[in-house]
Parts: sequence; structure tokens; C-alpha cells
Amino acid sequence: MMDLHRLRLLREVHGRGTVHGAARALGYSPSAISQQLAVLEREAGTPLLERIGRNVRLTAAGEVLVRHATVLLEGVEAAEAELAAVAAGRVAGVVRIASFQSAFIRVVAPAIRSLAATHPEIRVEAAELEVEQAAPALRLQQLDVMVGDEYDGQPRAVHADLHREHLLREQIHVVLPADHPLAGGERVPLRELGGMSWAACQPGTGHREMHVRVCRELGGFEPDIRYSSDDFLILLELVRTTGAGALLPDLVVGAGAPGVAVRLPAEGDVGRGVFLLTRRTRTPAVAAVADALRAAGTGPA
Repeated sequence: MMDLHRLRLLREVHGRGTVHGAARALGYSPSAISQQLAVLEREAGTPLLERIGRNVRLTAAGEVLVRHATVLLEGVEAAEAELAAVAAGRVAGVVRIASFQSAFIRVVAPAIRSLAATHPEIRVEAAELEVEQAAPALRLQQLDVMVGDEYDGQPRAVHADLHREHLLREQIHVVLPADHPLAGGERVPLRELGGMSWAACQPGTGHREMHVRVCRELGGFEPDIRYSSDDFLILLELVRTTGAGALLPDLVVGAGAPGVAVRLPAEGDVGRGVFLLTRRTRTPAVAAVADALRAAGTGPA
């Protein structure tokens, strides 16, 4: 009989593309994973992986095993959730959430608070994580729920094995020092801000791509991004203290931000969608958490 743990390792290697990637994700050494996969190949009686350069890919037999492993692991997850619910007499279990920072503060934290009252037997474990890292972990059952973002004109990948639903939509605001000469009106002409310095997220992030694109398309200039941080609260502080500008969403500045002016761009609106992702098969505990996140997302931003 094949060991379920080894099947999980095989699926992880398939999802990560390399043994080293799977080892980092699981906290194992690469040699330990290789040894376990060698045992699995002996149990299967056929090669399961083949090396392609620095990466590995499944053989036909490996694809069969991974397909069945996914079904088996989902079944184990459902069984564990049902057992926990029977033992507790109500919906119970561990649900692991990942979210980007501003949604973590304004959506995930309030949802956890409400779940403590409505579903005390659900243990919520939450971590800040960007979509690029969270989506693969969700597909590999290392997470159960993730909250992601998608800027206008920058669609995220759609995965057939995941269920996606809309939580809320935000506007992107031009954030300026409170004493900036253009801060008096409700809307700010971006085309007049080409000479200022800017604060944005790190290169390679959706926010950085949005920032550059909006300045080019609406403002007609290449932004001088001098300050970089993936922490929106740091970006807000940089506007206050350095005189830089920033483009920030409702979840960061929607309730107001002291010491800065929050305005819309005069050239047109820019938005961001916030969405929820789970696997298509939801346990009762995951469904309850999704309901709480949905309720938190419809509350005041």
C-alpha cells in the first residue's frame, strides 16, 4: 500500500517544479524528499519523475498518482473536518488563511473576531502573504483560504481547481503631502505631478506595475520611484515625512489618513478588486470562514 505522506510529497514536487522548492515549502531537506520519492517509486514499480534541466516533471505514471493523491488528500481533509465537528458537537476544525496586508487589517482581522463569537470551535490561523505565494500553497492544501487583489488591467491567473468570489472593489487614490499645492481640489491632475518623487511597492509586485502604468497612461510621465516598501503603512508614512506621492487603495486610506491629502486622479478612475479563493471542495469550517470574510468585506472599508 502506498504511503499517503509520500503521495503528498510527490504532489508538492509536481506543484513546485523542483525538489529544492518542495523542500523549502515543507521544511525538509532535499535529500530527505528524494529518499522518500525513491521509496514511492519502488512501491509503484515504475519511474514517477524525470529531470528536465534543473526542474523535474511527472512521468505518465506520476501524473496518475498525483491525480489520485489530490482526491485522497481532499477526502482525508473532509474526514478530519467531519470528525472534529462530531467531537465538538458543532462546526469545528483548523482553517488557514493568507491575505495581503491591507485586507488582513480591514477584512481578515474583523472576520476572525466575528468567528470567535459565532464559531468558537474553529481555530483560525492567519498569515500575511501575497497572491504569488498564497495561490500555489492553497492548491497544495497548505492553506485553506486566501484573500487576493487584482488591479484594473492586470488580471490574475484563473485556476480551474479553485473557487473564486468577489469580496469588494476599491478605488485607487493619489496621496499627497497635506500642504501640496494641488491638494486643494477633489481630483488631482496626474499630468502635473511628473516632477515629484514617489513611494511604491517593490518591483515585481502588482502595486508597482499599477503605479508605473497609471503614471504613464494617465499622467504621461515615467514616475521617479525613490522609495520602495511592500508595507502600505510605510508608504503612507513616506508621503507624510518625505514629501513623496503615492497611489494607494481604499483599504489603506478610505477611512482617512492624517497628515496627507487623499484625492482621486482627474484623468479617470483606477480600481482594484479584492477576491476570495478556496479549493472547490469546502469543509463546513472553511465555508463558515468564507461567510465571515464575505460579511467583513461588505462592511465599511
